[in-house]
Amino acid sequence: MEQINGSVRMEHVLLYTFLEVSSDCNFREQLHSLQSQGIVPFLKGSYCYDDEVELQTDGNRSGHLQNGELVHDPEINEILRIVATQLAEIGDQLDKEIKPRTVNDLVQHFLNENLSGEEITRYMSEAVEGLARALPSDMEQEKAMLVLAMVLTKKIANTMPSLLQRVFSTTVNYISQQFHNYIVRMLRD
Repeated sequence: MEQINGSVRMEHVLLYTFLEVSSDCNFREQLHSLQSQGIVPFLKGSYCYDDEVELQTDGNRSGHLQNGELVHDPEINEILRIVATQLAEIGDQLDKEIKPRTVNDLVQHFLNENLSGEEITRYMSEAVEGLARALPSDMEQEKAMLVLAMVLTKKIANTMPSLLQRVFSTTVNYISQQFHNYIVRMLRD
């Protein structure tokens, strides 16, 4: 898990929570094992679990997002949970737009250990962009692409649960590169 000054990348928490609350998630056991492997923070309910988190009583919201990084904060984690739940509802609607061939092609790329993380991320990006072009334009493009990336992650893990760790890490990197600022804006709105 990437940690900077005690903060946890919000993309990890957002994707994890999205997968956890999504319908048709057949890999919950593997998903929960991501916590024990240190890939995502330990979550207690909808909160990051950390015995050393100090309670701030001044009511000041500054510092919740520091340099775009999520600080262990129950309020921000709750906002992330709400956003992830809303995105999962959208994802359930977009799920049927994704053809099995797209998922199977990505599964084959993830199974190919000769491909670098960058190459797999490029394949993921191409799949997301192709799917986004086929969607009706009534949805904000960034939101549609973010949700599609997360739905693809779910569908790949449903197809082959043993790929969860690799696809989760790849998707987090993709989301972080492409949608970090969008996510920060969503959390602030």
